[in-house]
Amino acid sequence: MIRPPKNEYAEYYHKYIRQLPDGDICEILASQLDETIKLLAQIDEVQANHRYAAGKWSLKDVVAHIVDTERVFAYRALCFARNDSGPFPSMEQDNFVRFGNFANRSLKSIVDEYRFLRQSNIVLFRSFDDEISMRKGIASGTEMTVRAIAYIIAGHERHHVSVIQEKYL
Repeated sequence: MIRPPKNEYAEYYHKYIRQLPDGDICEILASQLDETIKLLAQIDEVQANHRYAAGKWSLKDVVAHIVDTERVFAYRALCFARNDSGPFPSMEQDNFVRFGNFANRSLKSIVDEYRFLRQSNIVLFRSFDDEISMRKGIASGTEMTVRAIAYIIAGHERHHVSVIQEKYL
């Protein structure tokens, strides 16, 4: 899958997609998996519960947000790939974190969930041919392609890993 042009997704997502290097999106997703797991393996539970400011998410919440967002977007990609074009509702990220019970989970369990989800999504995205990657649907009131979703997932993770590095470590 090649990088989607801006007309395949909402302008909001460009801030994520523009952060990605050129190349095979599945290879980018795979390299992110390795890099993110290596980064998170250095973090203990005290650090994982750290909030850099009052009212901000803990580091553990940020990692779980990456996981939840990837799960939601991958579901949308699967639906669009199977010609279910929606529309699908927006994801209320603050509710996902508020009701996610992440404080009662270990960082390791969230990282394990991330690992298995990302591995599964790489297999999923590799199964899509060019025609499937161009299928479209509506989510959050915006039309997007399957391939745009793969790039949004990778760009969203890149964004939040940068936040982790800058504000939490």
